[in-house]
Amino acid sequence: MDNSFFQQNDLGLHTSPSNKQSLKILMLCWEFPPNIVGGLSRHVAGLSVHLAESGHEVHVLTAGNGNLLSDEWIKGVNVHRVKPINEYDDNFLSWIGGLNLAMAFRAEKLSEDIHFDIIHAHDWLVGSAAIVLKESMELPLLSTIHATEYGRNNGIHNEKQRFIHNQEQELIRESDQIIICSEYMKNVLSTVFDTKNEKMAIIPNGIEPLKPELKTADIFPELKDKKYIFSLGRIVKEKGFETIIEAAAIAKKRKLDCFFVVAGKGPMLETYRRQILELKLESQMMFIGYVNDKERNALIAESELTVIPSLYEPFGIVALETMILGKPTIVSNTGGMKGIVKHLHTGLLMTPGNANSMLEQIDFLIEHPLKAEEIGNRGRQIVTSLYGWKRIASQTGMVMQDTLLNKRVKPSEANETLNNK
Repeated sequence: MDNSFFQQNDLGLHTSPSNKQSLKILMLCWEFPPNIVGGLSRHVAGLSVHLAESGHEVHVLTAGNGNLLSDEWIKGVNVHRVKPINEYDDNFLSWIGGLNLAMAFRAEKLSEDIHFDIIHAHDWLVGSAAIVLKESMELPLLSTIHATEYGRNNGIHNEKQRFIHNQEQELIRESDQIIICSEYMKNVLSTVFDTKNEKMAIIPNGIEPLKPELKTADIFPELKDKKYIFSLGRIVKEKGFETIIEAAAIAKKRKLDCFFVVAGKGPMLETYRRQILELKLESQMMFIGYVNDKERNALIAESELTVIPSLYEPFGIVALETMILGKPTIVSNTGGMKGIVKHLHTGLLMTPGNANSMLEQIDFLIEHPLKAEEIGNRGRQIVTSLYGWKRIASQTGMVMQDTLLNKRVKPSEANETLNNK
């Protein structure tokens, strides 16, 4: 970055000749490409790259491993990777604790050379480091809460869940501003954590334009010339894939021509594969495991339609991925997805956990191909216009600037009050 291109205003913010404020952002996230566990990684990648493109200096602090560089410049973003203090600990909560210690230490070293303006933390997994750094570096803390333990489990039922819930609560309390991805998540934070409305800003997840480059038959020969219904996501209970298994069993019993393909990895993958064998549903569906982005795009593009049957979904970025490729998409009428899809206009809504409801929506789309195409086209248009990363990054940048200004104005107001006494 050419420092001569930027001047400094009275508040210490860096501004370009067009008076656009440029921030030095320290972003904390436990996963970042090519280390991909879930949607969080893609979100932070898209956001950081487009914040950098808009003129901000972005430093992402994340977990690394032996195969990745400790420091790397990726599409304008400074990526700094650390190894947890106890990187071989099998206990995930202990591992996360070690990651936060390593993150805090590395951030302190970075701050010796870089005067950061704001910290942006993503979920409780980096909350401990974020809170410590907020105090030690005397910076405002902005946090994006992508999901909650309460929502994932429909309540708090054991000690591990209670620990994570408390970590979320502390991060929310200590944050100067919160970003959530949907009206649904705003209601959750308001109800479960008693978070004030003025502390929350709704900014949806974003998505890049997708373009199929491969043919499904070249990747998965068993799908050559086969009509299929596609679904994808992390293979965990809250994603609702058991509903697809149930729908496949009903379809087999009714002799319906439905074949389901589910892509993704996760702790429930082998369990679901065993269920398919036990129920003798191999002719009705398959779990193909992890797919990369190019394989995913091909599978979406060549499917008849897509189904996202989540039981819990704060937003639903997977739905954006299918919709942006013009596929008619069925989503559960829950969480943030019901804010993305308008029934029979940009997609179809099904009752969460209800296999018969899923099959009704599938039957409608198959029986009305012209309407299905129309719905797919409208879905693509709405996603392209509302969920582009350039727009999302711009909104996030404005929230960051407001957070920084509010943080600096409040101490000034407090001092003025004391002086007037």
